[in-house]
Amino acid sequence: MTQYDAVVNRCQEIFLNKTLDYGTAWRILRPSSLTDQLFIKAKRIRSIDEKSKQMVEDSIEGDFVGLVNYAYMALIQLELGDKEELELPIAQAKSLYEKQVETVRNLMVAKNHDYGEAWRDMRISSITDLILMKILRIRQIEDNKGKTLISEGLDANYADIANYAIFALILLSEV
Repeated sequence: MTQYDAVVNRCQEIFLNKTLDYGTAWRILRPSSLTDQLFIKAKRIRSIDEKSKQMVEDSIEGDFVGLVNYAYMALIQLELGDKEELELPIAQAKSLYEKQVETVRNLMVAKNHDYGEAWRDMRISSITDLILMKILRIRQIEDNKGKTLISEGLDANYADIANYAIFALILLSEV
């Protein structure tokens, strides 16, 4: 749990610093646009892995942090929708972020109990592929206007993306 919390704290610090720099401009993004931002980050990670070469010096770790933060932003957007102002006070943005952190962390604890921390034995490339799969699922749900017959909804998929990205950051820190 200590590693998980340390990664989340690092992601939150970056989120809050960017909020101080840019405000909550991300509030203008629809959930589908946040899904596309997630896709771009995950696709870049996979592309660099497959090519074994990187042309832009932005770190892979930074992309995984971006995946965590975009997933939390998407969860916040699902909760708020259009009912709030675009520009949120920093304290409110922090509170909304922390609420999602708690929800996603609780999901991780429950799944870790059942799966026995299987993610610790996974390859980063497999985690990246699972994130991409979740993104494609989200896109399909969005194309279906949010309707599913028996599958998890958007929120569960965004939460899984956040957790997988956190797991990848933990594994990368151990290399």
